[in-house]
Amino acid sequence: MFIPLHDANTLKHIKVQWVTLALIALNIAVWLLTSLESEQAAQATTVGLGYIPAIAFGHAMLAQGLEIVPEPLTYLTYAFVHTGFWHLAGNMIFLWVFGDNVEDAMGHLRFLIFYLVCAAAGALCHGLLTMTSEAPLVGASGAVSGVVAAYVMLHPRVRVWVLVFFRVPLPLPAFVPLLLWIGQQFFMLAIAPDGDVSWGAHVGGILAGAFLILVLRRPGVPLFDRQIVTPRAVRNDPGAGPAIAAGTGGRTAQRFPWGRR
Repeated sequence: MFIPLHDANTLKHIKVQWVTLALIALNIAVWLLTSLESEQAAQATTVGLGYIPAIAFGHAMLAQGLEIVPEPLTYLTYAFVHTGFWHLAGNMIFLWVFGDNVEDAMGHLRFLIFYLVCAAAGALCHGLLTMTSEAPLVGASGAVSGVVAAYVMLHPRVRVWVLVFFRVPLPLPAFVPLLLWIGQQFFMLAIAPDGDVSWGAHVGGILAGAFLILVLRRPGVPLFDRQIVTPRAVRNDPGAGPAIAAGTGGRTAQRFPWGRR
């Protein structure tokens, strides 16, 4: 439907999104290592680290020698394995554009917990819908779906540049493309639950992300952009200039050159 390119949304509480960058680096590193393996070894990695519902729910057992981590850990490890470049790139672009502001709203440690819980929720939802499936689930889309849900609850009005249908770049309020994307996940789950894409993992991540942002965000961080929060560096600069003007009730409001707010 669209590819996010950039959001005009500065960080307010952290200087660098270290966890987001580390997650991207780890996903790329795992993909590179897997790409260097032989086809047989890469398939073994996918089976050993992927989440397999039939094994998780006791309907099958993994062949001896294929287990890389204990089965409960596959609720997390599957999210760091990708089957191809575009599979990796799609997830990492979403994480790059939206992860920094969600991390900013939570802090580093809580964002890491948030990401991993969303990944596990995606796997669990996928498993509950396909309990007897022996196909391994891989990819970060469950966790990234949680990031998208949290972002749209935090910053629905932020302008996001998106590439629509891989051709047309447009600046849109975040809620327009992201709510359409979220709706697509539920719609596809309803009409194609057994397709090659695990819509169930996406939906599980979305539900987890929407709930966790309520409890893991920093105290005082608003939802739905209900107030404009000026970056600390601007608030503390007495010479910030006419771009920031006092608003009603002691809040700050953006003054535009043409007099609109």
